[in-house]
Amino acid sequence: MGLFNVTRPASFLLTGIPGLESSHSWLAGPLCVMYAVALGGNTVILQAVRVEPSLHKPMYYLLSMLSFSDVAMSMATLPTVLRTFCLNARNIAFDACLTQMFLIHSFSMMESGILMAMSFDRYVAICDPLHYATMLTNGVIVGMGVAVTARSFITLFPLPFLIMRLPICRSNVLSHSYCLHPDMMKLACADITINSIYGLFVLVSTFGMDLFSIFLSYVLILRSVMAIASHEERLKALNTCVSHILAVLAFYVPMIGVSTVHRFGKHVPRYIHVLMSNVYLFVPPVLNPLIYSAKTKEIRRAIVRMFRRIKM
Repeated sequence: MGLFNVTRPASFLLTGIPGLESSHSWLAGPLCVMYAVALGGNTVILQAVRVEPSLHKPMYYLLSMLSFSDVAMSMATLPTVLRTFCLNARNIAFDACLTQMFLIHSFSMMESGILMAMSFDRYVAICDPLHYATMLTNGVIVGMGVAVTARSFITLFPLPFLIMRLPICRSNVLSHSYCLHPDMMKLACADITINSIYGLFVLVSTFGMDLFSIFLSYVLILRSVMAIASHEERLKALNTCVSHILAVLAFYVPMIGVSTVHRFGKHVPRYIHVLMSNVYLFVPPVLNPLIYSAKTKEIRRAIVRMFRRIKM
């Protein structure tokens, strides 16, 4: 069977939250607020890093990359989510769904890679501060960003083709208000072993390795911090990691929950799958700018100075 001659629907039907269809119009308001916070908060951080010379440092360049990935993730999901909940417009063309699926997974992987790079930044800053400026130059930071972006798009490039090779004839109704690879492949009336194996390979080799690298970085950081004699200095060193640790938890805890429920929660109600997937996609872009604005005084000061200049 040829790649482009398989049976497939012209479009998919997106689903909001099963059992709460009558409340979709009420849920649209909170969703709009979340999108506004995610887009507005991350855009402010991007602008602050761009215009404030005091933030032209590796840590904040990496933070701007994280904010960019959050903005991109929000923009990738916003059109279909708001159409589904606000207008009850549930149709999405097959090709548009493939594109959205690729972008969502790519930007999610990009965020994971950036969080891993940020853990390396914290490791060098605490464990080898004398070489921080020489190790994390602007060129190295740019290289990290390029490597993370390239890894995401190259690793996930086969996903659309793995879906296109499948005959989709069980149904054209997806379980979410956006397109995801696991959701789409379940509609195929053919063997999806290759898709499942490749999805697991991507999960372990990228997200899994990123999380392991972050864990290892903090093991080394804690060992270095515990060697500091002064209690105040130990707390000061650990305090520089709080924002990153919270961002890691905001990203990986929902992701691990979604992956666990998807693979082992076959009898869990469908609305639980949907709610957890929504938390995974919506919460990190909303929380990250709030976390860094609240916990990093340099960011707060830069934002205040930026808005003062705007008022003037």
